[in-house]
Amino acid sequence: MSDPVLYSERGSSWWPVLWGPAFAVLGILAEQVTLGPEHVAMWILVGLGLAIAAAVWAYGRRRLLAVSLTPSELVLGRETIEVKRIAQVSDVGAPVGARVLGGSWTVPKGAGEIPLRLDDDTVVLAWAKDSETLSAELVKLVDKRASEL
Repeated sequence: MSDPVLYSERGSSWWPVLWGPAFAVLGILAEQVTLGPEHVAMWILVGLGLAIAAAVWAYGRRRLLAVSLTPSELVLGRETIEVKRIAQVSDVGAPVGARVLGGSWTVPKGAGEIPLRLDDDTVVLAWAKDSETLSAELVKLVDKRASEL
């Protein structure tokens, strides 16, 4: 049985894939209104090309910027860390050069950082767009585990 999801961010939705075909339809309509030469095949190729590029972009964002927290693990991008390894969430300072979880050099743009002290006394940076909510959920889990010990 899988753990319940306490916090989740998708990283991206799939709706940007529709931008290319919408742009192509507007191009076809503009050519119909202006009574000039029509390039329907070209617009279909442009729409398809833009849709493919947007699909690659959305897929990458969904893999690299997704955040998920369950009672047993925290998943940030390409990295998974067991919640039992998190020793402290509150009042942890972020030292210069702290490792960013998820496989990136920096916290993603638009995301807030959450310093975490691990059981080996290292400090790492977790991140989320709604960092306050993720931090609150992590505090609940760490406090619950500490009270059980």
